[in-house]
Amino acid sequence: MTFRRNITIALVVGTGAALAAAISVQAQVKITGEKINFPKDFAKGVLYGTVDRADNKQFRELYTSQAAVDAAKKGQMLPHGTVITMVQYAAKLDAQGNPEKGADGRFIKTNIVGYTVMEKQKGWGAEIPAEIRNGEWEYRAFRADQTPNPQANLENCYKCHKPLDPKVDFLFSYDRMAGTKK
Repeated sequence: MTFRRNITIALVVGTGAALAAAISVQAQVKITGEKINFPKDFAKGVLYGTVDRADNKQFRELYTSQAAVDAAKKGQMLPHGTVITMVQYAAKLDAQGNPEKGADGRFIKTNIVGYTVMEKQKGWGAEIPAEIRNGEWEYRAFRADQTPNPQANLENCYKCHKPLDPKVDFLFSYDRMAGTKK
């Protein structure tokens, strides 16, 4: 009986140690987004969506390529090489600090506060832990001056997109890109 109890304790302790080691290894994976360069010509692409974000008082624009839009319109996965650029603008605020709306009912954009870029390339994402990986997408944040933002927590990008259906390529804006949602 004592022998069995000791084996059980050893198994529990061993399993706990293995789990702790796995968590430690995962915590050591630093997500940098270094594969992604700032897409200088993003504005020559398709502006396929805008978003008012009341939670952080921003107006956002979403740009991608015509090839990505065409794939989405056909209900297909976006092709390798797809780049999605989100331009983040500060919203104009009223005297109480609330976003002002224009005649169209949308936030009025002011200065650019940053950019977030998603890029899909064949084989990308392999070093991202499986529990947060978004297919072959990787992310990178840039400051308003288009330089990389090393303070950005890119892990949050993966965690936020992870619950989305892989059939829509882990995108919140797939339906907008496809033209099926405003």
